[in-house]
Amino acid sequence: MKKILISSIAVSALFFTTSCETDFDTDVKDIAVTSGEANFTKYVALGNSLTAGYRDGALYTDGQNESYPSMIAQQMTLAGGTLFKQPMMGDNMGGIASVGFKDKLVLVANAGGVAPFQNPVISGTTTLANIYSSGPYQNLGVPGAKVSHLLFPGYGNPANLGLGTANPFFVRFASSPGTSVIADFKAQSPTFFSLWIGNNDALLYALAGADSSVETLTAPAQFTAFYNALINEVSSTNAKGVIANIPGVTSIPSLTTVPVNPLSASVLGNGNVAAGEALIDNLNTNLYGPLNQILTALGAGDRIKTLSKTASNPLLIKDETLSPLNTQITAAATASGNPTLMALAPYLGATYGQARQARAGDLVPLTTRNEIGKAETLPPGIPASLGARGVAYPFADRYILIPSEIIEINTAIDAYNVAIKAAATSKGYAFVDANKKMSELGSQSGISWDGVRYNAKFVTGGAFSLDGVHLTGRGYAIIANEFIKAINSTYKSSLPQVDVNKYSGVKFP
Repeated sequence: MKKILISSIAVSALFFTTSCETDFDTDVKDIAVTSGEANFTKYVALGNSLTAGYRDGALYTDGQNESYPSMIAQQMTLAGGTLFKQPMMGDNMGGIASVGFKDKLVLVANAGGVAPFQNPVISGTTTLANIYSSGPYQNLGVPGAKVSHLLFPGYGNPANLGLGTANPFFVRFASSPGTSVIADFKAQSPTFFSLWIGNNDALLYALAGADSSVETLTAPAQFTAFYNALINEVSSTNAKGVIANIPGVTSIPSLTTVPVNPLSASVLGNGNVAAGEALIDNLNTNLYGPLNQILTALGAGDRIKTLSKTASNPLLIKDETLSPLNTQITAAATASGNPTLMALAPYLGATYGQARQARAGDLVPLTTRNEIGKAETLPPGIPASLGARGVAYPFADRYILIPSEIIEINTAIDAYNVAIKAAATSKGYAFVDANKKMSELGSQSGISWDGVRYNAKFVTGGAFSLDGVHLTGRGYAIIANEFIKAINSTYKSSLPQVDVNKYSGVKFP
């Protein structure tokens, strides 16, 4: 199926410069740098993939070197900060073959422009061999971690990998198999910390199409309990610090790039329009047309309409919130007098009872793009042509976010952020409203730094990496400055902001 291409015009837009206005109005680069009321002697960062410097679908050395804690630590060295060590990966590819972690995504050129590509052959050299002897490490960001994971003893125990209760990244740099991330944090007696955690409590569920059999959404009450427990552990060190809330996850490029209606004749014909038009005729005659007639008779004709040869058509999905019409569809097909429909009647009822075409308000994850048209395993006797996912076979729950699921996720994140803000207030920590800043980034006008504008548009916006979830070096620099501003404001320090434009964006071929 067709990949999303980025035209040369769009690429040029990435480098388009606007006015010299900047959204960062508290630059203190010309002010004498002081630590104010804070002590930056031992800065330790807690978090997940965003803290680790993950991007382009992998953790690799260039990304780690441009993690936002690393940027902050470099500024802290101007005010008494000391060594900030990170558990560096073995190379700049990011793959870990022993656990199937693929190398980073890269942009490749083709006839239509450029598109992200992830080589199926893992060439990364990083292993799970423990590197703590070169630590301890001050960047304790663990990709994939939820709030509860930072508290869990054994999260870095290789023996727990098979049980799914250990994290391969923490296995690499845990001080011992039985330790926890928070224990390794406390053992360093930090004088200052940053904490940005909680994204994965909602994000992983969203990326899984809100299918709870694949990933779970942490209940707000449970999140609050875990977060407060974590904050109590952190505060026991008496370190000062800064904590950030959680950005909304349903407005990131990974969930807003693929349209709900990507099925044109060209796409369906893999570039051959005539072949695509023939497929549309076949689907309209043998599937969409009969289903539309049956559903119309049942008062649900808006669920599935015939396909167009001249316009892009919506994906076919399963919506579990719809009233199931399985029995009615089976009965209508059985009574149709059409031998083909009669033979398929039980299958049609079972498969299309809650099917509909996608529409505005649904969200299609980037990962679903690669599943469009792939063959679903069908029962014996069912024509293979009915197994094309999203085309003839409704996409299952895990491939699509429907509006009720989006509301569920955003409601949970709002509750998470109430808990995070309350924790920051109760302890007197500096607070970063990352949710607000990322919303600005996601707006049409975006954010500008020294004449360069950034927004959340996939690839060409300059702030998000090729996985559509994590940031580029420049995106992380924008976040680093938010942390620095919050630190300066709360502790009367004067750390200079970083120069966003000096860090890396998306690398074009």
